[in-house]
This record gives sequence, C-alpha cells and structure tokens, in this order.
Amino acid sequence: MSELELIPVEDIKITKGMTVDELLRAMGRAGGFTAQKLSDATDIAEAMIRDKDCFKILSFPACIMATGTRGVIIDMVKNGMVDLIMTTCGTLDHDISRTYEDYFKGDFHMDDAKLREEYEISRLGNVLVPDSCYGDVLEGIILPMFDEIFADTESLPTHKIIDEVGKRMDNEDSLLYQCHKHNVPIVVPGITDGSFGCQLWMYYQTHRKLRIDLFADEQMLSEVTNHAEKTGALMIGGGISKHHVIWWNQFRGGLDYCVYLTTAQEFDGSLSGARIREAVSWGKVKAEAKKMTVEGDATITLPMIYAGLAERLL
Repeated sequence: MSELELIPVEDIKITKGMTVDELLRAMGRAGGFTAQKLSDATDIAEAMIRDKDCFKILSFPACIMATGTRGVIIDMVKNGMVDLIMTTCGTLDHDISRTYEDYFKGDFHMDDAKLREEYEISRLGNVLVPDSCYGDVLEGIILPMFDEIFADTESLPTHKIIDEVGKRMDNEDSLLYQCHKHNVPIVVPGITDGSFGCQLWMYYQTHRKLRIDLFADEQMLSEVTNHAEKTGALMIGGGISKHHVIWWNQFRGGLDYCVYLTTAQEFDGSLSGARIREAVSWGKVKAEAKKMTVEGDATITLPMIYAGLAERLL
C-alpha cells in the first residue's frame, strides 16, 4: 500500500459572481461527499476530452431527452465533446417530438387517470407529454421520411437510419440534426423498443423486404473501439445503452476514462446499480483507468459537469 496522503478538508466559500467551475473546484476541496465525486468526475471528463487520442462515447436513456437537459447533450455534440452516442429508442421519439411541438411541466403526484381520460396526456416523471405532441407528430413526420430513406435500399443499420432522419430534420435544436451535422453516429441497440421503432414496424407492414441491419451497427462499434488508441465514456443511467458501451470496450482491454452518473443502488445486482469498479472485474474498464461514479439525478449532475467543462474548454 502506498503512503497515505493526508489532504485537509476545506470549507466552501461562496462569493458573489462565483463561476460554476470555481464552485466545482471548491466542492472538490470540500472532501465530502458526492460534491467531491462531482468535482473529480468533471476533472476526468476534462482529461478525456483534452486527450486527442481518446474516442469519446456518451450514453444515456431516453427520459432525460424529455427534459431541458436535452440542450446540454446537444451542446456537447456541437462543441466536439462526443464522438459517438449510445442510447435507447425513446431518445429519437422525444427529440423529434420536441423539435416540432412542446412538452410541458407537471408534477410527480398528478392524477394519472385524469391525465389519460380527460386530457390524453402521458406523464413522464414530472413532464407532461400530450398525445398530439408525441405519437401524432412521429407518425406524420417519420413515415414520409422512410419512403425517401429506403427508396434505394431495403437494409440499413440503426445509426444510418437515424443519420438519414437527422439530415432531414434541419433544425439547430434537434439532437439528431446536430449529430448528422457533426458526424456523430447514434446507435440504438433496442431500436424497436419505442415509437420510432414502432413506426419502422408499421412501415414494414407494406414493405416486407425491409431489414434493420443490427450486425452493421455491431461491426462499426467493433471497429471504432478496436482501432482507437484510447476510449472514454460518460455514461448516464444503466440498461442497454450503458452495457453496450462497456461490452464493446472489453474486447480492447477496457475503457481508459469512465464517468458514470446514476441514481440506482447496487445491492440488487442490476447493471444500472453496478459501479464502475464492478466493470473492472469484467475487463470492461481498465484497473488504471481514470474513473468515477457519481450518485445523483443527471438533470442536476450533467449540467453542472458540462458548465464546468464549458468554462475550462470553450
């Protein structure tokens, strides 16, 4: 065991005009508890982004795209902090829907039966999603795009389908559009688990030769991770998007940088609750990797991290 280094705990001093980066650094000196983790995670993310040899992956579930945190993710793409996105199908649903219509603020304790029966509104946490802003928009927007996208082919991987849709969005506030514009592939391993995938299935009803080439997605992921000198990941939440990131990185010896934002607990053995140290045992994250797990709601922690990064890097 190396010699113990004793670093004093310092009180946080809030001053007028203090920047987010200054606050994060003060939190890092404060010694406890998640505040220090958040500060350390920002330092790791900065190192990952500054490392020109590192291929940077961002993963997240769809739910935060229904919130204003969507804007943070879009800005990360616009400012070159992301090389590839791994996510779930609902990300596509929410990005397309919110590009054309508004979602609304609600409350966790609203009467859900009344929302459904009287207002035809779905509740996502404390965000309200009217049917007219979701399913109706997706069907009206996506299906005509599919006629163009599949005019000369009957088979595409998810990242190519999404890129083609993004090209047609032509809206600066759309994640899909910005990813197309900045050449950031979006991979959705569970493409049928959402409204976008349902629209593909509906299109399949009259185009029976249509195929989604999932193996082409996997081939691309295999190539970019194996060819990268280093890899790093900022992972929000668990599930299939998190696992697909660490899964492909185990074949190259593991991630070199890793930040994980989660609200899940690890006692039930779930992947969402599994801390980064568990991924080390699988060879999915290197033992010597710069790594940090931060417990907390990503609609709080991610904007804080990005604000600090923006002040340091932009």
